[in-house]
Amino acid sequence: MAYGNGAYILHKDLENNIPGYVVAEYSPYLTIAPFLLKTVPIPRKIDLIHSTPDYACFFGCLKTPQIITFHNYVLDNWMKKYSSLLQSIHYKTGLKFFTKQSINRAHTLTAVSKYTANVVQQDLGINKPIKVIYNGIDANKFTPCIGNKKLLKNKINILFSGNLTRRKGVQWLPSIANKLSKNIVLHATSGLKPIHKSINNINALGSILYSDMPQLYNTMDILIMPTVREGFGLAVAEAMACGLPVVATNCSAIPELIDHGKGGFLCNIGDTKDFAEKINILAESPKLRHEMGEYNRSKIELQFTLKRMVREYQNLFEAILSLPTNR
Repeated sequence: MAYGNGAYILHKDLENNIPGYVVAEYSPYLTIAPFLLKTVPIPRKIDLIHSTPDYACFFGCLKTPQIITFHNYVLDNWMKKYSSLLQSIHYKTGLKFFTKQSINRAHTLTAVSKYTANVVQQDLGINKPIKVIYNGIDANKFTPCIGNKKLLKNKINILFSGNLTRRKGVQWLPSIANKLSKNIVLHATSGLKPIHKSINNINALGSILYSDMPQLYNTMDILIMPTVREGFGLAVAEAMACGLPVVATNCSAIPELIDHGKGGFLCNIGDTKDFAEKINILAESPKLRHEMGEYNRSKIELQFTLKRMVREYQNLFEAILSLPTNR
């Protein structure tokens, strides 16, 4: 598992909660020359392999059952306009080839949302069933902190959390910020690309340690997510667990998390005017922010807990290992 992404975080959660589950991590830079993945040290005795589809074909052997989990999918033609030229070439050549090889070898396919499962099956034309296991949030770690000080006093603090990429919709943030009321400040983390100075009218927070994210969410009033494609929406779920309302794009897996008008607002892709209008509405109403934040927290506790996710994966692992061919 390559470190530095949401999938890594979820697999580490499984490692911390399932006896015998070990994450063999590697630098994402190794994927520049995929044959180097063969050098990643892994335990000698393996009963089951659980990985992501992009490079799973480089690990294990044909006798060891593999579970492939799709945390996102960006190989379809629709994503081309939100990808760089090099990304598009990579997606259509090596990455798609490796993904198909991994699928062919896999015993079981899973996905982190209904949307992701559907787009994978449609784009790759595969007949294998894909089991949906939603990601889970540690609701004891990501929780509302009453009395937490806001990042900027006497301001409405809006957070964008994620990598500064076109897929995440970062290209629309300056336009959205320009349309916000004067008492609103838009803050942005930088994910894997540290940027420590402000970008136009956006306060750049730089790269934030994952362990510090619960505290950061609790210094904010609203989360903004103008993404064009999310396999699940980990930052959205984390913010929901911390009791924040969310203004996000009405696309991909986001509607499986956010209930429009109840936990926040869903806007059309790239509609900066609508994003700004919905944020301004929330900024003017502490009551609405509180009600939507409480709704989101309750939804996480009911549907998207870490305990539920761990249980579903553990049940799947045990079911596969109990098959006669794997004894």
